[in-house]
Amino acid sequence: MTQDCINWQVPLEKKEPREKGFKKKKVLVIAGPTATGKTELSIRIANGIGAEIISCDSMQVYKWADIGSAKPSKQELKAVYHHLIDIRDIREPFNVADFYEEATSALEDIMLRNKVPITVGGAGFYVHTFLYGPPKGPPSNKEIRAKLEADIEKFGVEMLYGKLQELDPDYAKCITVQDRHKIVRALEIILLTGKKVSEIPKPSEEDLSRELDFRCWFIYYPKPILYERIEKRCDQMIQQGLLDEVIKLREGLKENSAASNAIGYRQAIKYLDSPKTKADFDHFVSSFKQASRNYAKRQFTWFRREPLFRWLDLSLTSIEGAAEIIIRDLEQN
Repeated sequence: MTQDCINWQVPLEKKEPREKGFKKKKVLVIAGPTATGKTELSIRIANGIGAEIISCDSMQVYKWADIGSAKPSKQELKAVYHHLIDIRDIREPFNVADFYEEATSALEDIMLRNKVPITVGGAGFYVHTFLYGPPKGPPSNKEIRAKLEADIEKFGVEMLYGKLQELDPDYAKCITVQDRHKIVRALEIILLTGKKVSEIPKPSEEDLSRELDFRCWFIYYPKPILYERIEKRCDQMIQQGLLDEVIKLREGLKENSAASNAIGYRQAIKYLDSPKTKADFDHFVSSFKQASRNYAKRQFTWFRREPLFRWLDLSLTSIEGAAEIIIRDLEQN
């Protein structure tokens, strides 16, 4: 790769320096690959300091999308108040701009009540947007979006991804052929503006919010341990009823291409459309696990480029130990 992947953001308004002694409000950000225990860790921390959690996830916003999104359990949701959980019907689109609006509203609400916000999630693009601002670009155009979606149905997503590689190879390197929503949005921006997505200017350090003290942690396990945890969790999701969940959501998923292409849901839909032989089921399981491992690789790659994050290896400590480290840091000025 010749350059870093693109940071999509609207520069924040520059503000005059605060008076000496002014303390920024602290915001805890916990990120990490799938299956690392982010939910367990964040709940332990939240209970310890009286915080509230903002879910940074594109699928947990949907009602009834519980298993495939690894949504916190009912007991966990009762233990700590969570924002951005179950706020959309599966038919409703939800993009990063919607997330930013909802997340900043929740952030303000939490801070007004003098509680510490904890943002939790592994979606690098969503976490980056929370920290720096929403994607820069023109509003979506329904006619162009519909045409691009029609082209995907007619020619396949591979063809549109190939077109993006021709028009903006640098941005195309930042995503994969599976990122249907991002491919469509990138081509939409190119068609509307005549400019490459990769030409969007990157922020400077001065663009960071001067009102908030972000304490950012990336928790992880070494890949051999992580991949074993991922495969185990995929098996657990299937045993818990992932296929039944997809059957119940199927009609709504047909109207929401982004949700239907989410990991777990995409593989389940393909299996349900197959003859459902043992070979088909085995392929579903293996492709689900492979997609999850590949996603974890992309998460490592993404967060290596995020300068605010400190990395915490959970193979060297426990969830309890990690919580203590993070709380101690949070308590420091």
